[in-house]
Amino acid sequence: MHEALFNYIFRYTGLQLSETEMELVTSAFTFKKLRKKQYLLQEGEICKYFAFIVQGAMRQYSVDEKGVEHILQLAIENWWIGDRESYLMLTPTPYNIDAWEDSELLLITRADLLNLFDQVPAISQMTRQMDDKNSFATQRRLKATISYSAEKRYQDFLTTHPDFLQRFPQHQIASYLGITKETLSRIRKQTI
Repeated sequence: MHEALFNYIFRYTGLQLSETEMELVTSAFTFKKLRKKQYLLQEGEICKYFAFIVQGAMRQYSVDEKGVEHILQLAIENWWIGDRESYLMLTPTPYNIDAWEDSELLLITRADLLNLFDQVPAISQMTRQMDDKNSFATQRRLKATISYSAEKRYQDFLTTHPDFLQRFPQHQIASYLGITKETLSRIRKQTI
């Protein structure tokens, strides 16, 4: 199960971990299984773990005062999920994170991650590169949300995340894109 994480680290950094480094990484992460709809994190809790998804599909979302879900992130294998602000600042999260499919995760605490930074250079390098890519993706998503039509947002989603169409229902994809499920249905009919 840690093999997926080792491969991920290599893809991000080009660095092979030594046996000692693999042992340190293995001991720093905790394995967890979640059943579909089981929570990793609920609104009001402090995010104690960041999760690497080995198997399954997860979603991060908030629920407004009318009970409507607003999806911030969809994630599948070889993705990370957690509330960064809560994880770093130890503040209560406004989000829920749950499993959309039965999922297998590798969890790491902030303290264990900081310890790995000192002992495994590839982890530090991987995290810096992930932070950069996350920043770029956030800027692109913000630009799309404020500048693009619903049709253009959906086309970008198809290009960027084609695997998600088979893993998440239409109403969740619509929420992620910031459009209604009716609008998404109309767009999909036009593109067929």
